Amino acid sequence: MKKDIHPKNYRQVIFADNSSGARFLIPSTIETKGTEKWTDGAEYPVHHIEISSASHPFYTNQEKTIDTAGRVEKFKTRQSKAAKK
Repeated sequence: MKKDIHPKNYRQVIFADNSSGARFLIPSTIETKGTEKWTDGAEYPVHHIEISSASHPFYTNQEKTIDTAGRVEKFKTRQSKAAKK
């Protein structure tokens, strides 16, 4: 590998998937605020993400349905209560 081609902040970072709990240790230059321990016992910077290959429906072959009907009904009841006041 060529020397001095990577940025100064190129280091191992833990990417933690909030929806599935999966964690990945990947080299990155992303800015992070916290640190967590990895399975090797060392502390690494951590970046929390909402979706990854461990939770995305394309990779997991599982569809996640959103309860839009329930949300609409809740909205309508709030609107009717607000209109009565």
